[in-house]
Amino acid sequence: MVIKLLKKGIKVDGKYYPCFYSSARNNRNGNATIYIKSYDSLPVEFNAFFQVENNSDVQTDYFEKDRIRVSPNSQYFAQVEALAK
Repeated sequence: MVIKLLKKGIKVDGKYYPCFYSSARNNRNGNATIYIKSYDSLPVEFNAFFQVENNSDVQTDYFEKDRIRVSPNSQYFAQVEALAK
């Protein structure tokens, strides 16, 4: 899986997902966050690299966009922090 973090989005195996970034200093848990702007789901294999959160509930018509938590231990943490500025 090829993951590229770009200024206004991420590319996963060539598919573009528009997003914005939030620095770890904005989160009390110490993780940086990537917020996906579209309702497109990220590939399941993506979970091997990042912690993806989506609390959508189709039974109650409640839909969320994916959020990706990037821990300080991740190889992508420094890059996400730089893009958040």
